[in-house]
Amino acid sequence: MSAASSSSSPSSSPSGSSPVSEPASASAASRAPGSPAAPEGSLLTAYDLHKTYGTTPALDGASFSIHAGEVVAVMGPSGSGKSTLLHCLAGIVPADSGTITYQGRDVTELSDAARSTLRRTDFGFVFQFGQLVPELTCLENVALPLRLSGTRRKEAERIALEWMERLEVTDVRAQRPGEVSGGQGQRIAVARSLVTSPRVLFADEPTGALDSLNGERVMELLTGAARSAGTAVVLVTHEVRVAAYSDREVVVRDGKTRDMDHYLGGGQGLGGAHGTGGGQGSGGGQSAGGGQGTDRGGRGSGGRGRVGRAA
Repeated sequence: MSAASSSSSPSSSPSGSSPVSEPASASAASRAPGSPAAPEGSLLTAYDLHKTYGTTPALDGASFSIHAGEVVAVMGPSGSGKSTLLHCLAGIVPADSGTITYQGRDVTELSDAARSTLRRTDFGFVFQFGQLVPELTCLENVALPLRLSGTRRKEAERIALEWMERLEVTDVRAQRPGEVSGGQGQRIAVARSLVTSPRVLFADEPTGALDSLNGERVMELLTGAARSAGTAVVLVTHEVRVAAYSDREVVVRDGKTRDMDHYLGGGQGLGGAHGTGGGQGSGGGQSAGGGQGTDRGGRGSGGRGRVGRAA
């Protein structure tokens, strides 16, 4: 998404003032002692996160970074800690220890109220089941974040319609969520998540409740719209076909993270050999999906080394 063009996004501009909008040069003063500097140019970075529920560790030294305009898939089996990582990154739940840096400042130092403001102004969210308000029309659902931020109804609905057009759901704008298909409902949820032009979009299993055809269309529209708006996307999924739409993958296992860019075709992977499955690709073959992959706009359906073979 670093190649995103802001000129192609709808006319709503990114939220003006952010509670953590200090430049990256200010990060040294706010960084916890012993934590490394965030990767150059990173928008959101986490280092050595730990989170325990009762006696069960959910995160055990997890680290993560994402740049503006980048789509990063967070993969792993059920119970691996990937959703907990997303919730910590988004400030929904606090980590027990570690640092989370957004635009150069440690988010863990913010008050609950400041984190809530950050989520409203800078972050967008898409969940597996959409979480639309059933009493509102689809247009009203998409416009809701703008209305809550004080935008007048007419202007909010104008911007909402622009996003609905991009997500191909203007034809159901007057219907309520219970009157549309699952694929349409999820596209409405995506439009709602992007209507405020967030800097980071957190998508937790956004296609988990959809069939493969609808899931692929939602991912095409979600990543296309986010990239054109310059929005970073943290995409939690356990499906390789969904991760294929990302720029890179981070695998979570037993609360620990591994960036697959370091392991495809040569690095020591989670399986103890050259990939997560113990072969040269994460599926044990010559590409991330175990074969050459299917070409889709520079990426195949198998993963990051998706078109052609992993190096």
